[in-house]
Amino acid sequence: MKSPMFSKLQGTVTVVIRGGNIERFINELSRGGIQIWDLVPLPDGKMEMNLQVADFFSLRPLLKRTGCRLKVKRRSGLPFILIRLWRRKWFAVGFALFVAVIFSLSQLVWDIEVKGNVKIPDEDVLKAAREEGLYPFQWIFSLPGQDKLSAELNRKLPGTSWVGVSRTGTKISIQVVEATEPKEQGLASPRHLVSKADAIITYIYAEKGQPEVKKNDRVKKGQVLVSGIQGGKMVVSKGEVKGNVWHEYKIEVPLVRKQKVYTGEKKERGYLFFGKTAIQLTGYGKVDFDRSQVLTEFDPLSWRSFKLPIGWMSEKMLETTELEIKLSREQALKDGIERAKRDILAKNGATSIILDQKILHEKTDNGKVYMKVLFEVEQNIAEELPIVHDQGE
Repeated sequence: MKSPMFSKLQGTVTVVIRGGNIERFINELSRGGIQIWDLVPLPDGKMEMNLQVADFFSLRPLLKRTGCRLKVKRRSGLPFILIRLWRRKWFAVGFALFVAVIFSLSQLVWDIEVKGNVKIPDEDVLKAAREEGLYPFQWIFSLPGQDKLSAELNRKLPGTSWVGVSRTGTKISIQVVEATEPKEQGLASPRHLVSKADAIITYIYAEKGQPEVKKNDRVKKGQVLVSGIQGGKMVVSKGEVKGNVWHEYKIEVPLVRKQKVYTGEKKERGYLFFGKTAIQLTGYGKVDFDRSQVLTEFDPLSWRSFKLPIGWMSEKMLETTELEIKLSREQALKDGIERAKRDILAKNGATSIILDQKILHEKTDNGKVYMKVLFEVEQNIAEELPIVHDQGE
């Protein structure tokens, strides 16, 4: 028969019966209402069976009547587990106290670090932090919110443009950004403004210097746009010149794109680490992910700038899968052109304007789309060129 419900909670004994009339012994058990299960015949006429602990002590008279003898093979269930734990109670109590102490220590502020300050002394920052309730050996859960701390420290510390407060484990970092005064500009050497690309001028403004071109002029790379020689004197040319420039791009886009994504399934494990040894405390069980990415975070205890070789380590196993995204020819063309446009703006400034685009050549081969595209872009074309001394003579 099957094991009775809650047999593990009540305790189970596995016994081996030998000698005497075993068949009669089993019948006597049945008549006495004693439940047995997992009967297994053994060599030499022996029989193995399981029964509850409460029924074990009722076997003596039955053994005498049938002439059988009994040997206990195994004990299992909650009562026996509790007995083993009781024998090691001081170890369990000590370990629980140790974990409690470690947890309590991890809830204290052990170190406060001040970063980014140059003119403002650390002592002034730490004094302002203490006035707001932030100091070593303070409980982390009793601290004000980080946004509130940042705002109050910024208000109390003159000469700061921003103060940020962040926490990593038991360490608090105060990042100070000091207000800076504009530096006095030194005297610049005379220079021209020249074109950095072949272009057609669309806009020109000369704040200082002599304009050498006008709107709608076609200019070559390196041609002077605003001269640094004005009225027979050398000056530092200043101004803005825009022009239409043509950029040719060769673009290659695959029609099948592989992309790694997270499924949303995850498994977390927690460890208490001592030096290079880690003891797993949470997250037991098998991980059935075919593909996963593991993120490991360490939260060591620290004292001031010294990190103790003890603390909490967490592992997050994130299940991933790889998707194959098939693109149509039109989508591949669009993606390639958008990628080229982003590159143009990155290289020539966000104020550049893409006026037009023209596909000069396009073909599909070996699962990829190949194309050559010409972009017309209005952009800043002026760059400085120092005047060699003998140019002014």
